Amino acid sequence: DLARLPKKRASAGTVLVREWRGVRHRVTVLDDAVVYRGQRYKSLSEVARVITGTRWSGPRFFGLRRPTKESANG
Repeated sequence: DLARLPKKRASAGTVLVREWRGVRHRVTVLDDAVVYRGQRYKSLSEVARVITGTRWSGPRFFGLRRPTKESANG
């Protein structure tokens, strides 16, 4: 049951890498923000939206949570 799985959280200094449609995207986690391509964002979800053009769960997009059937197709 997904609701019972512990949520993973990336700690400050963690670098997350995700390939999306043939392009590798790298995000660095800070205490209060994330950095993507030299810009600070409030959340991983904000970065996932910039990358994909649609709303995503940032933790799910970057592999910190199990993918749903819908997000596994990216």
